[in-house]
Amino acid sequence: MAGTSVINKIDNRILFIRGQRVMIDADIAELYGVPTKALNQAVKRNPGRFPADFMFQLNEVEKDEVVTNCDHLARLKFSKALPHAFTEHGAIMLAAILNTPRAVEMSTFVVRAFIKLREILSVRKELSRKFEELERKVGLHDEAIKAIIQSIRGLMETGPKIKKRKIGFK
Repeated sequence: MAGTSVINKIDNRILFIRGQRVMIDADIAELYGVPTKALNQAVKRNPGRFPADFMFQLNEVEKDEVVTNCDHLARLKFSKALPHAFTEHGAIMLAAILNTPRAVEMSTFVVRAFIKLREILSVRKELSRKFEELERKVGLHDEAIKAIIQSIRGLMETGPKIKKRKIGFK
């Protein structure tokens, strides 16, 4: 797989759940070339490596929402097991405990995808901040322009009267 296309594929698999960007265990297992069951067994054998900020298990409502919104996860609909969600650090830790060549190779792409998303979000925040600043400036300018127009209108109404000369001969 080409690097950019892999990162784009991974981008589409990163979800926003519980205020965190995560990947579902089935997606990571597919990327790392292992069965989801083997991935989850490796996690169970190494619980100390997966604190709450690295991984959490979805509840039933979250699972239903993920299945509804992500067509590629439709196969989870009838699964009795609740999927696990892994943060960027959890995905890296998975590659370390699985220790397969594909997992190690793909983990770099996963990290790059998370970094790309962070950069996109920071650009959006910066643009949002600049738009708010521009709106404030325009708002101040609007008030200043209104004041100038009112002053000009006032001068036009109360300004000096110009005598009109009659046209023709006396």
